[in-house]
Amino acid sequence: MTAPLPLPPSAELPADALAGRRVLITGAAAGLGAALARLAAAHGATVVLLDRNLRALEQLYDTLEAAGHPQPALYPMDLLGASPDDHAELAERLEEALGGLDALVHGAAQLGEPAPLAHYDVEHWMKTLQVNLNAPFLLTRACLPLLAGSRDARVLFISDRAGREGQAYMGAYAVAKAGLEGLMRTLAAEQPAGSPVTVASVDPGPIHTALRRSAYPGETTDDLPSADRVAEILLPLLAPATPVTPGGQYRVAPTSDGG
Repeated sequence: MTAPLPLPPSAELPADALAGRRVLITGAAAGLGAALARLAAAHGATVVLLDRNLRALEQLYDTLEAAGHPQPALYPMDLLGASPDDHAELAERLEEALGGLDALVHGAAQLGEPAPLAHYDVEHWMKTLQVNLNAPFLLTRACLPLLAGSRDARVLFISDRAGREGQAYMGAYAVAKAGLEGLMRTLAAEQPAGSPVTVASVDPGPIHTALRRSAYPGETTDDLPSADRVAEILLPLLAPATPVTPGGQYRVAPTSDGG
């Protein structure tokens, strides 16, 4: 069962709602990941920006610094080729530089090649599952000891309706998102009573992003909400003052920018 996200927009959060929080966001170079990073930093978080696009990361870094937000950290990494050792090294560097981690947002995604399963290209299948499912497992596994040291840690998996309900021709993308939901529920079920780690997933719905345009090239996107608008709705999930249901499968109710 999924439920709409019953959360206030970030505009209603205190300006310091994420003060002192160390937040790692994958897919931070563009789209929802970048929007969420900007908002988290604006509310006091130290954001760790992870993406393969170094140039875009550097531009976002400069934007956050110019705004006077807490100094972010850059971590350029291609999840497609990253090994378990690479993820372990990332966790070690986070512990050395920041002393721990308070939130992990799995925002990176690769669309793959929309096609019927009977004709799906095997190479595209492997690459898409590596980025969308294997990498979140490896990164979460590496970061769990850091998150366990937080007073109130959050692991947020960005999901999709295609993974929750099934969708023809979405191939490895839909299968990976379904696996991501299973990963989330398993991880949530494994947390002992009193664990500081809360795990949930959220389907942000259609967003006006490059990924959406590549998935639905003939779609009119003018009425879709921007990444900034959806990030406002998601941001409270990272704030310790916001109660989050362990294993919750949230969704963002259809919305628009309202003008």
